[in-house]
Amino acid sequence: MQYQGVLKKMMTSNDKTVQYFLDMETDFINMNQLLDKEITMSFVKYECLNCHLDKQIYRQGFCKSCFFETPNAGDWILKPELSTAHLGKEDRDLEFEKKMQLKPHIVYLANSSDVKVGVTRKSQIPTRWIDQGAHEAIEIVEVPNRYLAGITEVALKQYVSDTTNWRKMLTNDITDADLVVEKEKLSQYIPDEVKEYYLDKNIKETQINFPVNQYPQKVKSLNLIKTPTYQGVLKGIKGQYLIFEDSTVFNIRANEGLVVKITL
Repeated sequence: MQYQGVLKKMMTSNDKTVQYFLDMETDFINMNQLLDKEITMSFVKYECLNCHLDKQIYRQGFCKSCFFETPNAGDWILKPELSTAHLGKEDRDLEFEKKMQLKPHIVYLANSSDVKVGVTRKSQIPTRWIDQGAHEAIEIVEVPNRYLAGITEVALKQYVSDTTNWRKMLTNDITDADLVVEKEKLSQYIPDEVKEYYLDKNIKETQINFPVNQYPQKVKSLNLIKTPTYQGVLKGIKGQYLIFEDSTVFNIRANEGLVVKITL
């Protein structure tokens, strides 16, 4: 059986074990059903997620020109503190930015490799945690716009990391933390203008279980541009990574915009 399509991040459903779905244009593949099966992946061409042309991908699934033009790649996406829609100030497309920035946002603690702080739209909970490979997470504040979430993250990341060690996450080299205790410790550092949004009654962690039958001891990352065809037995899925029996890992999110052929 063969599928072909442009890679976009896998869709997920947080059941007892996370379910993963890959959109391959003519069909959705339930990736969980491929565990312990041999898969062949081949690079076909590029397809920018914005202009859909066969142009080399620069970042985030976009070709270079689209990356610097599309509102989907504004600086405020990676740096929420740069959001300006609440001021009526445009970055690239004010209407789009209002839709994205002027929505309830959550600042959270997640544990994927170590405890980290992060920001996401409320509608993206728990998807954001799943995409980061977090096995546990807790909400800290819920604010009405992205800017307030951003300045909270900036304040808190002086005391806790805002990045994931992806190698530790994939080898399952993790330690459980009491996120309720960590949240309480950090509450004193929340900016004054955000303190009223602190979720003091939210004292329960969300637990997430990933479909992994075998963790690698040492990961080696697959680059489909350098190695256009790869064949391996799928042993697990965590975050947006496929984990193979030979310890090869493939980051779907980092390869958005690549058209691939998958043969089962």
